[in-house]
Amino acid sequence: MKAVWFENFGSPSDTLIFGDLAKPQVAAGEVLVKMMTTGINPSDTKKRAGAFPNLLDAGLVIPHSDGAGVIEAVGEGVDSARIGERVWVYQAQYGRRFGTAAQYVAIDSCRAPVLPDEASFEVGAVLGIPVMTAHRCVFADGSVCGKTVLITGGAGRVGFYAIQWAKRGGAKVIATASNEADQKLCKELGAQHVVNHREANWAEQILSLTGGDKVDRVVDVEFGQNLPQVLKCLNIGGVIATYSSTVVPEPKLPFKDMMFMDITLRMVIVYAMPEQAKLDAIADIEQVLKNNSFSHRIAHALPFNEMAKSHQLIEQGGFGGCVVVNINN
Repeated sequence: MKAVWFENFGSPSDTLIFGDLAKPQVAAGEVLVKMMTTGINPSDTKKRAGAFPNLLDAGLVIPHSDGAGVIEAVGEGVDSARIGERVWVYQAQYGRRFGTAAQYVAIDSCRAPVLPDEASFEVGAVLGIPVMTAHRCVFADGSVCGKTVLITGGAGRVGFYAIQWAKRGGAKVIATASNEADQKLCKELGAQHVVNHREANWAEQILSLTGGDKVDRVVDVEFGQNLPQVLKCLNIGGVIATYSSTVVPEPKLPFKDMMFMDITLRMVIVYAMPEQAKLDAIADIEQVLKNNSFSHRIAHALPFNEMAKSHQLIEQGGFGGCVVVNINN
């Protein structure tokens, strides 16, 4: 099969190899998926760059956790009726070497949920990390119905979906965005108020817009950088669910202030989500896809032989939406 892999750490052009590898054999409990698309996330580019020094100890790595395709074969214990199903794949390159940047992937059946006919394979390739992360951040601490949820970086890959999940859950949504176009997008997605997180004291702007009412939950894209402002507008007993802290990777916590606010601090990563949380997210994703009730943004859809460019795009940033590579379609 055709695949992309790396055997050394470094830049995309220096490390990513496009060539032929053996087609995987399906094992018990697994499905063999003919991949149509693969999704590229920041975690994928960081792995390739060397964020996990032991990653290559057992040999080459086919990158990417997310993707979509069609089940071609099933292993022992898997219903043969699944053959021919359209599926989306998540968590493919977690705790294992072979991800979705290939014409085929063999993976545990539960990591290949059904992709409704209403959704394209390109959309299927962005469901794993962006959509499931957003779902967990919004719903991990219970219903948001009637609550006020602040989503920082609302126009980002995760924030984009977090706004939609929170709105669907019955929350009043406030978002932050750094330019007029992104602010407009956040409002179109369902945010009632949007402030610019690049401006000083943006928490005061939020309180001014709400008449002094503080927020109940926060879905945060830059925990260390945003914490001082978040604490100014978070309610007693509030929750911060964060999935990234890139600008300030080792934040210093004002423990006493946070303790007296009775704050819950939740760190979110798809791989470590409880299995029930994954099942809940998958069920909700299936419903919004069937109903065409969510917006999606595929900023770049590239051919298979331009995988290096896809990684470069993620690393460079400067655009809204996800990056997908087409494989077999």
